Amino acid sequence: MSVRELVVLGTASQVPTRRRNHNGYLLRWDGEGLLFDPGDGTQRQMLLAGVAASDITRICLTHFHGDHCLGVPGVVQRLSLDRVPHPVTAHFPGSGAEYFRRLRHASPFHDVLDLREEPVTSDGPLSTGPFGHLEARALDHGMDAYGYRLVEPDGVRMLPDALAAHGISGPEIRTLQRDGEIVANGRTVTLADVSEPRPGQRFAFIMDTRLCDGVYALAEGVDMLVIESTFLDRDRALAEDYRHLTAAQAARVAAESSVRTLVLTHFSQRYDDPAEFHDEAAAIFSGDIVVAEDLMRVPVPKRR
Repeated sequence: MSVRELVVLGTASQVPTRRRNHNGYLLRWDGEGLLFDPGDGTQRQMLLAGVAASDITRICLTHFHGDHCLGVPGVVQRLSLDRVPHPVTAHFPGSGAEYFRRLRHASPFHDVLDLREEPVTSDGPLSTGPFGHLEARALDHGMDAYGYRLVEPDGVRMLPDALAAHGISGPEIRTLQRDGEIVANGRTVTLADVSEPRPGQRFAFIMDTRLCDGVYALAEGVDMLVIESTFLDRDRALAEDYRHLTAAQAARVAAESSVRTLVLTHFSQRYDDPAEFHDEAAAIFSGDIVVAEDLMRVPVPKRR
């Protein structure tokens, strides 16, 4: 059975708090495990969240500020220690390749991991597989930063009543799906006769940035948007100065981009009440809103 969910490992911004670890997010997507922005302490948060090193198939860094990448050494060494048998692909801004090299080899260890570096150097697709395709878009944070978007191809949903009406069953269904048509009871039946369109699911991950074209390109039509909301709108001037978003801005992006579930995270330590982020976003966005907490699990919404 396929599982699609977000496991939240950390939700703080630059300074962790008693309740919030530095960043870390694992997206379980069928057979893939995409680890986004592992900050300091991610390896321990994985233990607390019940995430095994072998669950990770990709590491995706948005940029090289410490709260988004200082967990890389521990995670990479744990992957090697556990002798994870599959390759792990690492995506990160190409201009920071030297930083990634230093993180990967921060201390001596017995390195038996097949870690494949695929730096991001421009907008566009990064990788394609059974999961769909992963793409990146540049953000606006004063240093090279990229957000990520996972897109599952559109497909079809077979209609049992229509199949039965045409007398199609068993292996014939697979033949119809493969070839697009089949002869049943002396009549040609096409895939369109016995199915309906099934939109693919989409996920986007956006961290430290001001509003920019890349934010909207990533968020457009996604089922789940994980997005920083470091500040509340009363501190919008600070958000602009430090190139971050407010909860209101994140909610506006979600509303204008037809997002289904909005996950707010990356909160400044200056705020004590998480409900403020929810209330600010809810005044603008009418969809599902999740104010992320460490170690929570958020299911990707069911298909439209």
